[in-house]
Amino acid sequence: MRTRPVILHLDLDAFFSAVEQLHKPSLRGKPVVVGGIGRRGVVSTASYEARVFGIGSAMPIGEARRRCPNAAYLAPRFPAYRAASMVVMGLLSELSPLVEQVSVDEAYVDLSPTHPGLDVAGATALAEGLRARVYQVTGLTASIGIGSSKLVSKIGSELNKPDGLSVIEPGAEAATLAPMPVRRLPGVGPATQARLHRHGLHTVGEVAATSVEDLIDILGQAHGLSVHQHARGIDERVLEPERDAKSVSAETTFPTDLTDPRELLEQARRLTDRVISRLAEDRTSGRTITLKLRSYDFTTITRSLTLDQPTDSGAKILAGVRQLLAVIDTSDGVRLLGVGVAGLTEYTQQDLLADLDFDRDQDPDLTADDPVPVGTVEGQFLDADPPGPEPLPAADRIWRPGQDVYHAERGAGWVQGAGLGRVTVRFEGPHTGPGPIRTFAIGDPELVPAEPPLW
Repeated sequence: MRTRPVILHLDLDAFFSAVEQLHKPSLRGKPVVVGGIGRRGVVSTASYEARVFGIGSAMPIGEARRRCPNAAYLAPRFPAYRAASMVVMGLLSELSPLVEQVSVDEAYVDLSPTHPGLDVAGATALAEGLRARVYQVTGLTASIGIGSSKLVSKIGSELNKPDGLSVIEPGAEAATLAPMPVRRLPGVGPATQARLHRHGLHTVGEVAATSVEDLIDILGQAHGLSVHQHARGIDERVLEPERDAKSVSAETTFPTDLTDPRELLEQARRLTDRVISRLAEDRTSGRTITLKLRSYDFTTITRSLTLDQPTDSGAKILAGVRQLLAVIDTSDGVRLLGVGVAGLTEYTQQDLLADLDFDRDQDPDLTADDPVPVGTVEGQFLDADPPGPEPLPAADRIWRPGQDVYHAERGAGWVQGAGLGRVTVRFEGPHTGPGPIRTFAIGDPELVPAEPPLW
């Protein structure tokens, strides 16, 4: 086990909403909610001003609106978030070559190669300098934890949010963790927590004081041993600097439940096209095709099909999606549909006939002749892109709240709202003060979608 505080964990605070407030000066200091903007959408990120009203991630957007009707409800702008993330990850790479990015707003850094004699005072000064640098370059705040392992550094970054810093001294790991609820440990979800509670184990310290044999009896061999080690502050995991995306996916939530198999298949085709575009852009392919459905009662079903060879063939991927869709009962209605490809690699087994075997204009045949897919894939889709509209004539263009736009006369701005044939735009950006508001006809040829502001 490491004896110095050399593992740093950085977590950007309320990242999506913070980027929105940075790009939209009129929203700074006000409640901002990013997520699905339809009545069936869910909250992705809430600003700290919105959290005062009890709004949090995964809350139905309708409930959020009831709690805080005056908040700004914005559709996500993933290109803006990725651009900000790249800047921050570049700052981390200046500290050490060992950076493991685990999400768009979160990463670990192993400081041992570049700071071999680091102690608590040095780690504190380094982290303070990093927080200041992130704010100076991006205008965003970050919470940082430093400790002897990934476990304690991540927990440390959560102790003083937002814009906080915690350095956990080597040797103090177990004492720091002891009063925390068992849910703070990695691998302890609701089911494991309930099992531990039934045995009178509510805090990390109580788990640490339990014999490893008893924990194995409660949780099983591998899980019991892991939870026991973590409860004592022991974590030997190393960073994975070359961590690549394990899947590419796209998903969408429908305004009303879909039951028509042909309509579902058409939606699956559109999602597949987006996934294929991502594969082509990243020059990758995958072996596992995944389909995700959420029913009217919020039950989520995920099914997967693993191929013999990795592929980036649109025909093969869509054929797999059709096969998976055919064996799921959708008669009660589908509110969310997602398509993904996992097991990514740069290697692709060429099949010159694959794209010739599928006619995109043929009627959908939902009878699967192939064997029923086996296995399931747990967890959320990674890197899911927001639903993207087909290119539309100006008069039929769909404007989403928060969307970046450009007006030929007035310049850059963002959509505050649209309806009844009109679109309202506020003209401001990250380097201006709060800007003026103007309303245009939806089909105004001088108003066009735009890229996010540059950093």
